Amino acid sequence: MREKIKAAVKELLPEAQQFLCDIMRFPSTPGQEHEEMLFLEKAFSKLPFEVNRVNLSEAIKQDPDYSDPVPGIRYDGRFNLRVRIPGSGNGRKLLFNAHTDAVPPSDGMTEAWNPRVEDGRIYGRGACDDKGQVAVFYLMCRVMQKLGLKFKGDVVGHLVNEEENGGNGSLAMARTGEKADACIVLEPTDARILTSIRGAVWFRVVFKGVAGHSGEAGQTKSALLLAHQAISILTQYHADLLKASRGFPLFDKYANPMPITFGKLQAGNWPAAAPNSAVLEGVLGFLPNKTKEEICAEMKAALLAGGLKEQEFDLTFMYRHDCSVVEPEHELPQGLLRLGEAIGVPQTIDAWTASCDAWFYNNQLGIPTVVCGAGTLKVAHSINENIEVASIGATAELMVNFIAEFCEAE
Repeated sequence: MREKIKAAVKELLPEAQQFLCDIMRFPSTPGQEHEEMLFLEKAFSKLPFEVNRVNLSEAIKQDPDYSDPVPGIRYDGRFNLRVRIPGSGNGRKLLFNAHTDAVPPSDGMTEAWNPRVEDGRIYGRGACDDKGQVAVFYLMCRVMQKLGLKFKGDVVGHLVNEEENGGNGSLAMARTGEKADACIVLEPTDARILTSIRGAVWFRVVFKGVAGHSGEAGQTKSALLLAHQAISILTQYHADLLKASRGFPLFDKYANPMPITFGKLQAGNWPAAAPNSAVLEGVLGFLPNKTKEEICAEMKAALLAGGLKEQEFDLTFMYRHDCSVVEPEHELPQGLLRLGEAIGVPQTIDAWTASCDAWFYNNQLGIPTVVCGAGTLKVAHSINENIEVASIGATAELMVNFIAEFCEAE
């Protein structure tokens, strides 16, 4: 069967390349995926599998795990897709997740939504993160269709909205209560099987000062200086947290597997006036020794302990992801590792110093979940984002072989 799968992947790879170029033309930033989802619905509905909408609604905004770094997003009329390849009913169920949104173009990226194929690579926004992974899943489905593969267990794909702004699409899928025996989240991982995924919180701090003329320094309190003080406090908090978070072998090889990033600072409207308001936004990563609730509480405590007064700032969190951990010895990563070696697609087991939707499945639904996919995160979100077409084929080949084993080909 392995040779048949390899041959089918080779034959269908040009079609998958065209499919990826087609979906990359949709400017599907978070909240703007609808036209792409309609295209995907039509494409997958041509296959002899079950394709169903999972409708979204405004009610998701009331969920405690809803993320809102992008204001004004609406949900009524939008949907995720659930693709099911039904098994005979007496085998294990395997779930795949891939997201359809992409971040906005980088500065200087003049044709972000016009894919370019060059030297075996596809360039453009979303090429690897994560539309290339949607193309992997499409190629997997086409291979299974072409070979007429049947399994004892179900194979299910979740094609979701809004991973980039906190995972609201996967949150909606998690709230359906779907059960499975294992899950693979498709992300660009450099041919690594990621069993430990760090957590993250996106934070916003609004500072409240006293505005005034630069000549009346004693009567003013610059909100911008409060923000500067907070940056120093949180930088030290991160350093202490990193030191206390050592001891996880897969993470320890990285100098800073849980960085803090200060991404936005807005304050003032005149050089000679102390601003009465400032807004600081950023992201803080953390490892499995902490939960998102602990991190949120500790950040506020650090700001207070560092000298800021409660009335001087308002700390809120726009995005809160816990870590996701599966033991490297689990049969899911070990099965992928063994099959990769057998078919000549070398894999390693590693940790990820980024955050993604794995925790919804692993933590909230209790489904053992790893992250694995085509391409590399090193170029994601960059002006040079791209994916090697061959890696799409290699990943699809690995996944179809794994499905045949895990879900028991008949």
